[in-house]
Amino acid sequence: MLAIFFVLAFLTVAALLWSGLMLLRSDENPLRDRLEELQLQAMVNPARPSRRRAGGGIANFFLYLISLVPGGDDWLRRSERELNQAGIRRREALAIYALGHLLFFAGALAAMAWVQRHNTGVTYLTGMVAGAILGWLLPQQFLHYLVRRYRRKLQEALPDMVDMLGVVLGTGLALDQAMLRVAEEMQFIYPELSNEFLTVVMQVKAGQERSKAFQQLVRRTGVEDIKSLAAMIVQSERFGTSLAQALKVYSDALRTRRRLRAEAMVGRAGIKMLFPIVLFILPVLFVITLVPGLLSVLDNLQFLGRPR
Repeated sequence: MLAIFFVLAFLTVAALLWSGLMLLRSDENPLRDRLEELQLQAMVNPARPSRRRAGGGIANFFLYLISLVPGGDDWLRRSERELNQAGIRRREALAIYALGHLLFFAGALAAMAWVQRHNTGVTYLTGMVAGAILGWLLPQQFLHYLVRRYRRKLQEALPDMVDMLGVVLGTGLALDQAMLRVAEEMQFIYPELSNEFLTVVMQVKAGQERSKAFQQLVRRTGVEDIKSLAAMIVQSERFGTSLAQALKVYSDALRTRRRLRAEAMVGRAGIKMLFPIVLFILPVLFVITLVPGLLSVLDNLQFLGRPR
């Protein structure tokens, strides 16, 4: 039993490390991915998503088996949407995440069974339920963290990218060429937003309408500032207004929002520090300041209580 437990623990840790490396590795081809997405959208009605099929390799067959479980297909779709919002859009990312999630779930159950091996009855059942909950929720929370981190990087990069886009548009370039130039210039500073801009440009070059390309950008990222930017660009193109001037005003608004977010975080820092201070710092201060005095008082009381 001990050997089986260690083997399962080793396999779980190895699978999680491999899954994390594969998920975090940036080996993307935006043009290929967008072209494949356009072909799928042309063949499939997005209002009625089709079920997964068994063909297409081991990864697709594994996802097909998960989709046969009640609720499994919906879980795969939610996970795929969150992976896209986290910037992880490789073809096998969903299969890697699903495999790592299930292995972690099985490893958590095995570890809890090992911990609860001497317990019986309600205690054993409670421990197994707790292990199942932790094993299922922790990978999802890690994915939520990746989504939040990706969105935060996009929000931090957006003001500078919008500023440069307005400058490049002012030189007379068209919108697609301007976005491509900005993405190339900012590739090493803000790679996340640069890749999103490149994706939009490749979609337009592949024959998709610019409004739909920006709608998919908003759907991929889920950032409100990018939604406002996309709406402004589409409206400026539709009504023929000056996009460079609109981008200049919008970049100022983005910087104001970023400053307000920073001020809000500073304001919340005092409240967040209250609980560590009360739980960890104040007890130590009480011990340092009161214990020497109490020890001195006890020594004096013992001295007074001694017979002369």
